[in-house]
Amino acid sequence: QVQLVESGGGLVQPGGTLTLSCTASGSIFRVFGMGWYRQAPGKERELVAHYTSDGRTDYGDSVKGRFTISKDSGKNTVRLRMNSLKPEDTAVYSCNLLLPNGTAVVEYWGQGTQVIVSS
Repeated sequence: QVQLVESGGGLVQPGGTLTLSCTASGSIFRVFGMGWYRQAPGKERELVAHYTSDGRTDYGDSVKGRFTISKDSGKNTVRLRMNSLKPEDTAVYSCNLLLPNGTAVVEYWGQGTQVIVSS
């Protein structure tokens, strides 16, 4: 059983900073990828930031230069530092974990943490 525990969401003023954290636990022997997606009301889920074990890191266009993803592989933890937050960053942020399973990849999701950017 794999579990993802997220923390760090909340209310922040425009221009502020927030850091999200996600820790994976359970039967994890190797991580293929880990990162964050978000979904705002009435919108589709979109990539925020994600890394894969081959060294690739991807950011959504709207967060490039403002958000930074970091990982602590030994603890199966990924963090998302969000700077210069804007009201349009308001969304539910969900942690995503990719684990290899033979030739397949199994995907896990956290329960989501709410981020509200408002004055």
